[in-house]
Amino acid sequence: MSDSQKWLVLAGVVGTGWIIYLLSPILMPFLMSALLAYLGDPLADRLEAHRVPRALAVGVVFVGLLAVLVLLALVLVPRLEQQISVFIQRFPEYLAWIKGTVMPWARSHLGLEGSLKDVALIQRVLAEHWSQAGGIAAWMLASVSRSGLAVLGWLANLVLVPVLTFYLLRDWDLLTARVAALLPHAVRGTAVQLAAESDRVLGGFLRGQLLVMLGLGIIYTTGLWLIGLDFALLIGMLAGLVSFVPYLGLILGILVAGTASVLQFQGPDQLIWVALVFGLGQLAEGVVLTPKLVGNRIGLHPVAVIFAVMAGAQLYGFLGVLLALPVAAVGMVLVRHAYQRYCETELYAGPAGGAGGA
Repeated sequence: MSDSQKWLVLAGVVGTGWIIYLLSPILMPFLMSALLAYLGDPLADRLEAHRVPRALAVGVVFVGLLAVLVLLALVLVPRLEQQISVFIQRFPEYLAWIKGTVMPWARSHLGLEGSLKDVALIQRVLAEHWSQAGGIAAWMLASVSRSGLAVLGWLANLVLVPVLTFYLLRDWDLLTARVAALLPHAVRGTAVQLAAESDRVLGGFLRGQLLVMLGLGIIYTTGLWLIGLDFALLIGMLAGLVSFVPYLGLILGILVAGTASVLQFQGPDQLIWVALVFGLGQLAEGVVLTPKLVGNRIGLHPVAVIFAVMAGAQLYGFLGVLLALPVAAVGMVLVRHAYQRYCETELYAGPAGGAGGA
């Protein structure tokens, strides 16, 4: 590849990144659809290998994906909404307990002055809000109602994602073949090889990581439910959802569950059980879930994973968070390939016959 071609490729990469940055506000449904199509394509290929027509195979996989998503929504959303409503209703009670018990103790043992007045002010403001607007739920509903365009956009995405998923799933193999056909002949073999390796790494990681997140969510939810925490499902699924960042699910889960436990039971008596639940979840992740379902498919150090997620969030917001690990997985494949090529160069190995001593 000549220098001009290298500069052309570099300009293409930079230009693509800039376009993604500009279009990031509208890319979410396309990203979600591409992810679902990518996850469903191997199943469609397997059905097609058993002499099932492509259209029928895509229809079966699409209906299956849609059924799973709808089932999760029907099972989880009402229960999550119920727990959020319970938290909103009990929040004044929690605040009153903090005012009457926690703050006097903190003031007498830690020397905190004026904090009691601050809590009283917060409680009075919330009480006025409850009487005027019917609570935080009513205020949120009114805000959403005023944002008509946001609601319409959300509904449009809700309809758009299944449609895009179906078409992408139907034409996935055709699209990838056309992209490969556009590559220059000089680099097509290497590019196809790297794409196949990236697909193997990325596909295995995504499917495995989703199962790990679901497994951790179930473990955390079950454990918190067994110790009697009212918001077990909400906290457990939240901790499982963010567990794709190393230790974030553990830390966030302990903090949120510990706070909820202290407020609900009005004391620290249950904190040891909360720590035990998340400790067992972390043990299950490290010994069973991650080794069996994910393994070392990416090969990224936890620090690199955290950096990738933070960099993605800084560059593209929530879209960047979703893209961070897939991009990092593909990047690791390219880095390994570049390292292998570097080890074959004269710069690394030295000139032939130059290893003799003086």
